[in-house]
Amino acid sequence: MVTYTNSTTTNTWNTGPSASWTLDVWGRIRRQVQQQVTAAQASAADLANAQLSYQSQLASAYFNLRYQDSLKKLYLNNVGYFQQALTIVQNQVDAGVTDPSALWQAKYQLQQTRAQATQAGITRAQYEHAIAVLIGRAPADLTIPTGALPLSLPTPPQSLPSVLLQRRPDIAAAERTMEGYNASIGTAIAAYYPEISVSASYGYSGNPLQTLVQAATRFWSLGASSTETLFKGGARTAAVRSARADYDASVATYRQTVLTALQGVEDNLSNLRLLSEQLTQQDVAVKSAQEAVRVSLNEYMAGTQTYTTVLTSQQSALNYEVQALGIHQSMAISHVDLIVALGGGWDVSQLPNKASLQTNNPLLPEFISKTKQ
Repeated sequence: MVTYTNSTTTNTWNTGPSASWTLDVWGRIRRQVQQQVTAAQASAADLANAQLSYQSQLASAYFNLRYQDSLKKLYLNNVGYFQQALTIVQNQVDAGVTDPSALWQAKYQLQQTRAQATQAGITRAQYEHAIAVLIGRAPADLTIPTGALPLSLPTPPQSLPSVLLQRRPDIAAAERTMEGYNASIGTAIAAYYPEISVSASYGYSGNPLQTLVQAATRFWSLGASSTETLFKGGARTAAVRSARADYDASVATYRQTVLTALQGVEDNLSNLRLLSEQLTQQDVAVKSAQEAVRVSLNEYMAGTQTYTTVLTSQQSALNYEVQALGIHQSMAISHVDLIVALGGGWDVSQLPNKASLQTNNPLLPEFISKTKQ
């Protein structure tokens, strides 16, 4: 026997708004927002720190380039001087009043100094190429005119207040990272408590569609719900412990960052003070060495000294001049390092503030901005 069943399909139309809201009773959402905001600020501080690092490299490369310019000029000046000394020795040998070996010593001195001047030019070209890369240009497209290393530098301050360390982007990044990990502890603790949400809906439901919007088909609902996981096998406790461990590690990192910053400032302050004293002492040594060259050359021309004595005094004088120039270079680099240690003019006001980060986030409710006002 075959049975036939008639069936019909009925369409029911619904229209109207509905909304649901999770109440942040335990602060979980607030902590998550705080964590994300501080992470954004830490990223901005990291960017500023990276920019400061490249600026430091650029400034150091520039002063190193100028040092090579001054070094090459020093060698070339001595090349001219040694050329004159070679002429004197040549005349002495031609007159038969000196040993011919002195001529070879004078030639060696001249050729060695020329080679040192060429080496300074090679190193100078490398710094020029490095500067081109740091400013985003091809090395072949940048030509820096020859200059001199500044011999007059600003007087460093005797002391600096520790509040200036607030201008360092790496300290700002470490501080906000620490704040973010602190917020994550609250997020992990909030997982112990139930989530409470409320929902509401309003609209019309009926058929046919033409008669949908009528008082008879109107409906509304309002309700609340709560959810709680009763057993997670210790996962929540482990999450809290992990968050606290991360926070402790971030506190240690922050402390070490501050100590390293203080060390950098003190190192460069002491470097500048001691280098200034060393330069004064080195200048006295240079003058003494130059006087020794003058005396030994006169004695050689008078026939009372061998040219080896002249050669030794000339090499000593040149070495002392190179060392004095190196002290000037170290002072210039220490000035750069001190500026970097103090943040390079950066301060925390350049970070995006928390209110703007929350207001500009389209995922956050509009009332947050009103609450902050």
